[in-house]
Amino acid sequence: MNKSGCTIIGTVVAKPEKRDELMRILAAQVAPTRAEPGCINYDFHCDQADPNTFIFYENFASKEALEDHLKKAHLKPLIDRLDELLAKPVDIRYLEMLSLRAE
Repeated sequence: MNKSGCTIIGTVVAKPEKRDELMRILAAQVAPTRAEPGCINYDFHCDQADPNTFIFYENFASKEALEDHLKKAHLKPLIDRLDELLAKPVDIRYLEMLSLRAE
């Protein structure tokens, strides 16, 4: 089984009054992240039951690629304003892939 790579699910919950602003900041991260070396996919979602909850499903070629991603300048608009924009801390769940990666 191919267990290489790093998969995470990141959950970000907006303060209701900051939802639209946070959504714009998060959406702006998609294209530059997808262009990063080591990014396999970076998918941005909104929870249908709670429009203030945004979820990222991310696959990186390695944990090092993910760690590099977390240092990128295009994340700074979010990281600099976490307390202002978020209703609770970012939740990052690390997953272990048990199947082969789809080609």
